[in-house]
Amino acid sequence: MHKEDCLFCKIVAGDIPSSKVYEDDRVLAFEDLNPQMPVHTLIVPKSHYDNIGDGIPDDEMGYLFNTVRKVADLQGIAESGYRVIVNTNDDAQQSVHHIHVHVLGGAPMNAGSPAL
Repeated sequence: MHKEDCLFCKIVAGDIPSSKVYEDDRVLAFEDLNPQMPVHTLIVPKSHYDNIGDGIPDDEMGYLFNTVRKVADLQGIAESGYRVIVNTNDDAQQSVHHIHVHVLGGAPMNAGSPAL
């Protein structure tokens, strides 16, 4: 399921280019265009869901979050540490309404590090 006016659906479809980090038949991971850390990768399911409260099937949600470790390994941050963030709806600053997981790392985080 895709949504015609969704930026991430267009990236998944290949209509908009991205810097791919990982892709399989269910998810796409790509570099954030406005990185908040040296590593800032977004992971999106290829099926469209607006946000984490959009009735995502358990197997789809599990697959999305199990991809986080793969991306951390590929980006070289699995052992040093990383932050995983999911923003939900406007008050939480979800800028694209297609569920996506932020994976951030590559430098020590402190109280001033981005919370996104």
